[in-house]
Amino acid sequence: MSPRRTSPSSRNDGVADVTVLVLGSANADLVVAVPRRPGGGETVLGGDTVVMPGGKGANTAAAAGRLGCAVALVGAVGPDQYGDLLVRSLAEAGVRTDLVRTSDRPTGLAYITVTPDGENSIVVAPGANSDVSESDVDALAWDGVTVLVCSLEVPLATVVHGISVAASRGARPVLNLSPVTEVPAATLALLDPLIVNEHEARELADTFEGLLDLGPRSVVVTLGARGAAVVTASGVVEVPAPAVTPVDTTGAGDAFAGALAAGLAAGQSLVEAARYAARVAATSVTRPGAQPSYPGPDEVLE
Repeated sequence: MSPRRTSPSSRNDGVADVTVLVLGSANADLVVAVPRRPGGGETVLGGDTVVMPGGKGANTAAAAGRLGCAVALVGAVGPDQYGDLLVRSLAEAGVRTDLVRTSDRPTGLAYITVTPDGENSIVVAPGANSDVSESDVDALAWDGVTVLVCSLEVPLATVVHGISVAASRGARPVLNLSPVTEVPAATLALLDPLIVNEHEARELADTFEGLLDLGPRSVVVTLGARGAAVVTASGVVEVPAPAVTPVDTTGAGDAFAGALAAGLAAGQSLVEAARYAARVAATSVTRPGAQPSYPGPDEVLE
């Protein structure tokens, strides 16, 4: 995996001037509107395919970047038109892209169906994301980095290593545990917070408080239209989200994660950051797509 070409002005070894690092995937989203999801063996006619930049890592970084956060993505794309699309979209969102590498494998793709109520279902072909490695983490300088955000569309071993290194360098590790997979107890113990949605939370524990028994220092459970719940040893605090009419929920959880990281990097408490992130995520679902839907600071709904 070789470095992606960047202009001299954008290339900068290490992560100087970056406060948030995102370690995660970059995918092109192939989105089709459907009247309903097909059943097994059934064909449903949909609308025209729309290609948009996505991927949990890239989305998280773009959401933080649009809010004015100094953020960089550590990831990989392929030597193809989708990779070019993603790097361009990230740069336009204010994300440092010189840590995005080019793999011989194709750029990751997400096949997304969206129903009239704005809900989506997604199948991901990881492609180049599978090449994001521990050596990419080892090549990083951490001066100034206060938050590392990870998600699990890149190899688990890379994420585990990244969280360990971040903690050893004084950065706050955050993991968006999506898709749900088994994570080592030592890794969970470093997280502050672990982020899961309500469905993922039910897979992991009977109650929100029970999520702390897995080992993380704190947990944030996203609750869709209801906002989020912040779980700490002091109890559970629910933060609301503005009431909106959803257009497309694709990438809303990533918008939340990016905004949460931006808030934490700016010195907000976990509850304050979650409250702001819920507003950012609610704003994002009123627009189509993932990265194109993310708001700037002046566009976030109250």
